[in-house]
Amino acid sequence: MNVLILGSGGREHALGWKIAQSKKLNQLFFAPGNAGTHHLGQNIELNPENFEDVKQTVLNQNINLVIVGPEAPLVEGIVDFFKTDSDLKSIGIIGPSKLGATLEGSKDFAKAFMQKHNIPTAGYLSVNKNNLDEGFSFLESVKAPYVLKADGLAAGKGVLIIDNIEEAKSELKSMIDGKFGEASSTVVIEEFLDGIELSVFVLTDGSSYLRLPEAKDYKRIGEGDVGLNTGGMGAISPVPFADKEFLQKVEDRIIKPTIDGFNTDNIDYKGFVFIGLMNIDGEPFVIEYNVRMGDPETEVVIPRIENDLLDILEATANGTLDQKTIQINPQYATTVMLVSGGYPESYEKNKIITGFNNCTGSEIFHAGTGFLNNEVVTKGGRVIAVTSIANKMNDALKISFKNAEIIQFDKKNYRKDIGLDLQ
Repeated sequence: MNVLILGSGGREHALGWKIAQSKKLNQLFFAPGNAGTHHLGQNIELNPENFEDVKQTVLNQNINLVIVGPEAPLVEGIVDFFKTDSDLKSIGIIGPSKLGATLEGSKDFAKAFMQKHNIPTAGYLSVNKNNLDEGFSFLESVKAPYVLKADGLAAGKGVLIIDNIEEAKSELKSMIDGKFGEASSTVVIEEFLDGIELSVFVLTDGSSYLRLPEAKDYKRIGEGDVGLNTGGMGAISPVPFADKEFLQKVEDRIIKPTIDGFNTDNIDYKGFVFIGLMNIDGEPFVIEYNVRMGDPETEVVIPRIENDLLDILEATANGTLDQKTIQINPQYATTVMLVSGGYPESYEKNKIITGFNNCTGSEIFHAGTGFLNNEVVTKGGRVIAVTSIANKMNDALKISFKNAEIIQFDKKNYRKDIGLDLQ
């Protein structure tokens, strides 16, 4: 098979790394890819949100399967574009329809979906300029801290958690007035859930599903979970507190009702479901849905899957996932993310990266890298994910931290406490 992976991050590198091991693979393409994916297949310079350019690449390279990495093309309707184009409709594509992608594209839509299908989640109210006073009243009716979420996509930065009621009201108004652009013209106010976060991942063909390994990621820039939110500073899989009993509750109360909901609501969904959860005294509650794999969670989830990933993705596209089972490595996978100095605020690019050849025992997944004068350089805020596998979490972390120190670029930053809260 000829496979095209859309995207340029660590998630896409990890997916490509696994797919490159498949006996079913003929050629592998990334659009646009990065300096790491360059060694697995061919990088093609295009914007995944330009569907006509994607179409031409698919036809020119005789692509059999397209895997959509990031959320934006899904929310904009790339799957619908394929299904309604006479030249593309026979080509497999991994991802939900535009309606399905609204689960990530609109938090209001996602909350209504959960409410309709009795999926446990926090109480909420959706607020826009027309019911702002109702929003103020709702804030007064719930306990601090106050959770404000931009309804639309805000690059992972549209969630505010505020302790002071007056500040929460002020921020609510400022969000509706455009703090996060169009994404926050509607704001979802949620009751605060006090527990431990984790993420569960599912691959579904719309009727059958496989539960992939769960993971816990670390969003804050600073050690001890302080500072600004980022796209993720590291991840661990499996999650020690997510025991068999807890995961069975997730399956019964959340995963099955979600897949059943797709069918009830006529949502065409062939792809990954990322379920962000809160564990509250052993009870699972949904924080959010994403309609693709997470990053950096992919960098610990995918290495633990022992199946031929291309084989199960092909079955997903064909609607035959019920014929497949999943094999998972019981060992721990840990990833540590190396980021640019200044991230998640402004940072410099084109810093030369060295030390790759001196790393042993880890998979090095590129997230924000490129080439300049034949040198690998930084191109993004999150630059490299260092993933290691071992029987014990501590041992995997030691290897990741050792290699995180070996890889060098100017103003490199990383958290040295990934996983410490789980020990």
